[in-house]
Amino acid sequence: MCQMAYVDAFRTRGAAAAAVAAAPRGGGSEALSITAKVTAALLLYVLVSLHLGLSQHFLRLRPSPSEHLPVPDLKEDPDPEYDPREQDLAERTLRKKLGSNFDPGFMSIEQPAPANLSGHELPLRTPGPMPSEIKKLDLSETPYGRRVKVGKKARRKFLQWLWTYTHCPVVYTWKDLGIRFWPRYIKEGNCFSERSCSFPEGMFCKPVKSITKTFLRWYCQGFLKQKYCTWIPVQYPIISECKCSC
Repeated sequence: MCQMAYVDAFRTRGAAAAAVAAAPRGGGSEALSITAKVTAALLLYVLVSLHLGLSQHFLRLRPSPSEHLPVPDLKEDPDPEYDPREQDLAERTLRKKLGSNFDPGFMSIEQPAPANLSGHELPLRTPGPMPSEIKKLDLSETPYGRRVKVGKKARRKFLQWLWTYTHCPVVYTWKDLGIRFWPRYIKEGNCFSERSCSFPEGMFCKPVKSITKTFLRWYCQGFLKQKYCTWIPVQYPIISECKCSC
């Protein structure tokens, strides 16, 4: 993109040079005036082109749809001129703008407690009923066709162990999205991946479902003192279910 800006600038410079060459040569002052105007126009064009070219790197306004969750960190323009001012962060106004989309279970205006900000919220118990594919396992027959006798109590304990071992919980962690999102903090889901979830090993927990939460995103158009900024609603996907898979 930056290269294109340079190419356009050089093309424009060539056109400007042609215009100067074609200008009347009768009066020296008139020729100098035309040259000065063309040079000023060229300089302005180059500055705008370079700004737009370099700014393309920071044009990601919102999380892009992706099969890879959780959402990667956005690349923000580091210039503080693009940050909301104190008057733009009025909680009452922003709550009204976000309306019923405000979900305190997944978003927070204030920074959560240190333990909650960096710690994982991992369920201690296996939630939900046991999957039917585990319930239907026939433990009385070996892979070689030999029949074995398994008591009800032993079968129940083994199936419960297998369900606990292969279960893929969603691990929630508070994440700071930065000052250009409101609310600033989101409770983001991750699939537990510290070990293989299969027996024998080889499979891992991967996301299979997600939900979306609506946040406000500070969005600026233009540049320098001519820019216009406002809050716009954006949807942020969050992992809601994980499954043991290849």
